[in-house]
Amino acid sequence: MTDFERKENDMKATRCLREEHQVILRVLDGFEIALKRSGEKGEATRETYGPFLEFFRGFADRCHHCKEEDRLFPVLEKNGVPREGGPIGVMLYEHKLGRALVAEMTGCLDAADAGEAGGVRTLLEKGGEFLEMLRAHITKEDHVLFEMADQLTRGDDLAALLADYSDAESEPEYCATYARCSRLAERLSAGS
Repeated sequence: MTDFERKENDMKATRCLREEHQVILRVLDGFEIALKRSGEKGEATRETYGPFLEFFRGFADRCHHCKEEDRLFPVLEKNGVPREGGPIGVMLYEHKLGRALVAEMTGCLDAADAGEAGGVRTLLEKGGEFLEMLRAHITKEDHVLFEMADQLTRGDDLAALLADYSDAESEPEYCATYARCSRLAERLSAGS
């Protein structure tokens, strides 16, 4: 890669978001392994799933989605990408669906941890739905929405967006959540 290509890549509207997707995907690989093991054993414990749920709430929702929903999506709308009936609306719906699935898993975690068959079953079902949905969601963002974003976001819009990302990443709550969840990601990623 030439210096020009490297600089151009660093200046893309979605570079940091794509990098975060890679972290999320590695954790999803670990989550899939945990779900498979739990299915085989017929048990799902707080010790196993609590850290995954904390990562999904903190890293994926709090840190990652705040940059998409509060920063990137408004810039795309300004540049003609529709929210309603368009890809932004689909992504927002899937963010909401992901939050609901994480809440359902969290809600049945006590029962699952106590060995209640219904709690285990619900956690594994909702976990499987979440896994499938989030992988497909990331694929759509990386290969459709983010491609549009990188083409549309140029000049002053790009400079402002990158500054907005930097502002978000310097907030104390963001920094603490990101650091905690990055440590969790190292532990939860498949192959770690």
